[in-house]
Amino acid sequence: MKLTLAEPKYLKDSITIISDLVNEARFKITSEGLELVAMDPANVAMVMFNLFSSSFTEYSIKKDMEIAINLSNLKQILKRVGTNDMLSIEVTEENKLKIQIKGNSTRTFSIPLIEIDEKPQKIPDLKFGVKITTDSSILNNAIEDVDIVAEAVTFLADDKKFIVQAEGDLSKAKIEIPTDEHTKMEKEGSDPVKAKYSIEYLKKIISASKISDTVELFFNKDYPLKIEYKIVDRVVLAFILAPRVEND
Repeated sequence: MKLTLAEPKYLKDSITIISDLVNEARFKITSEGLELVAMDPANVAMVMFNLFSSSFTEYSIKKDMEIAINLSNLKQILKRVGTNDMLSIEVTEENKLKIQIKGNSTRTFSIPLIEIDEKPQKIPDLKFGVKITTDSSILNNAIEDVDIVAEAVTFLADDKKFIVQAEGDLSKAKIEIPTDEHTKMEKEGSDPVKAKYSIEYLKKIISASKISDTVELFFNKDYPLKIEYKIVDRVVLAFILAPRVEND
């Protein structure tokens, strides 16, 4: 197996974001690309990553394979990759991942492959009532606003706008995002749809705005949230976040 990237940004940025949620992960390498599905240790967030074979300048694999890696180790190496560097990845006979960075110099790193006991994660089959497509910066600003007042945020979709709101012990924040050229909404039925999520997790997830200027959100009443960032034929980085359900 040998994979070479002329634009390592998508791998570098994605691994940096994923490693904030997951310590160790299993990559599936097929003719279609590199794939990862992993759950954070608290079982609150799932991450789904696809780096398509069309992103690579060289994509040579003899057969489908799976490798497991400590993501902190991988992140530290990928931090050393410059904008104009070429990045090559190989699995060696010593059961290590060999990473070569070529720029003004050639730097070679090896990290061990690891064993992961847990079974491969399955992506749940979810039915969403709302889909919001908006600028990544609009969502980022809204989450940063509500982070000032509370630990949880409520997403509310009505027919005219998408509302992001939060309430702390004394303070409140409400951000109204109208549907316009920046924000599109698809919604089933006329009733408002409302769900609450952890701001701590969302702050980690929205750092994926490095990947794409546009974000898609899918949710339903008191239901998991799916957030997806993608570049066509290059990369998809998506997350499923469990809802916070009120017990009152």
